[in-house]
Amino acid sequence: MSRTTEEIRPVPGTQPDGIRDEAEAARRVREMFTRIAPRYDFLNHIISFRTDVIWRRRVAVRFAGILARPDARVLDLCCGTGDLAFALERSARRGPEQGTGHGNAGGAQIYGADFAHPMLVRARQKAAAMGSDAAFVEADAMRLPLSDASVDLVTSAFGFRNLANYSRGLEEIYRVLRPGGEAGILEFPDSRSVALGGLYRFYFRHILPVIGGAISGSREAYKYLPASVDRFPSSEKMTAMMQECGFQDVRIEQWTFGVVSLFRARKA
Repeated sequence: MSRTTEEIRPVPGTQPDGIRDEAEAARRVREMFTRIAPRYDFLNHIISFRTDVIWRRRVAVRFAGILARPDARVLDLCCGTGDLAFALERSARRGPEQGTGHGNAGGAQIYGADFAHPMLVRARQKAAAMGSDAAFVEADAMRLPLSDASVDLVTSAFGFRNLANYSRGLEEIYRVLRPGGEAGILEFPDSRSVALGGLYRFYFRHILPVIGGAISGSREAYKYLPASVDRFPSSEKMTAMMQECGFQDVRIEQWTFGVVSLFRARKA
């Protein structure tokens, strides 16, 4: 079945209200995440009822084969305070036999990248406290300081939708992946396709901004969150964009009644 022009047209990223261009959008988003960094982990667990921990663990399980390889390099994009990077590292250290504590003791090298400096400060503090070898770098997801074809896996959990331009973000992921490398993007999908869509939208639009704003001190950031989810492309458009960038074997897994989706794909 052929796709229409509308289905394959590149989709720009989510931009806060009143933004004039992509540069201003990136600056505003960076400022928002800078403000909420001190309470970011606590809020993630509270507003998701700690299911975010399960979701990140599942991502790590899905890519256990790559993570077990001692020669593999893995990049967690828009890493925030590092929770997904640490979940990936735990899987890498366990090796292919999940939960045994055996297998390859080295596993893949894990890197995290984010453009909000306070998030990285927190990630590095957590890494030091837990004896993690994960390395964290300050970088723009659309202009990564990495060579072409230099990593085996790129992941992102709930950060991709904050990019000022989705197409450019996907192109950059594709650029840094080695041939045969994989991408895994965990995001909140279009709520109209969610089994509990009405309840889901009500929570995101009316309850989450109140809780998040009260705890973080930045109601703007937690008003932006549901808006960014609403504006994220549909699963069909996201799939089409990934295919247009050159990705193959694009697959979607929906978890927790469709509340989150994992977009998986492979570089040819």
